[in-house]
Amino acid sequence: MPDTTLFGEELEREIGDLEIELNRIEDLAGSVGATVATTLRRAVLDGRSLNNLLADVSRRFADIALKAALKPLDQAISGAISSLFTAFSPNLGPVTAFARGGVINRPTYFPMGLGGTGLAGEAGPEAILPLSRGPDGRLGVATSGGAPINIQMTVNASDAGSFVKAEAEVSALLLRAVRRGARAS
Repeated sequence: MPDTTLFGEELEREIGDLEIELNRIEDLAGSVGATVATTLRRAVLDGRSLNNLLADVSRRFADIALKAALKPLDQAISGAISSLFTAFSPNLGPVTAFARGGVINRPTYFPMGLGGTGLAGEAGPEAILPLSRGPDGRLGVATSGGAPINIQMTVNASDAGSFVKAEAEVSALLLRAVRRGARAS
């Protein structure tokens, strides 16, 4: 199955990682803004001094920074634990999602829905195709649309009356073609 992505899976993963980091930065900025606003509101309502206010803000900033700094450590520890379990059981290896389809290039074992184990890719590459139900309820290969269909028509008319007549005929032909296409898909 050819690669249908425009720039490849690796670039898509990198963009996904970048989006995750940008979301983290946005969350941190939101936390900082909320912290400052909450602290200022409390200070005004409680009549606290500026020194107490600044000490409270700095404690909250330190808490936010510490959480952000420890997040990679948390991810590293969970990754190490996952690797440890994977080393002892190859069936717990990395998970590859095939929601959009894909290709299995080497022999791969997988659990079957009702028990047992399946094997794919043992005789060469095999495709995984996502399925979906059509409007008629039949199950078939899911598609994300095909190439657009362009229809060009030339109408030669000698006067306005013949143009109106040709327009009605062309409209009827086009409507029939669209209905046939809808039934076929």
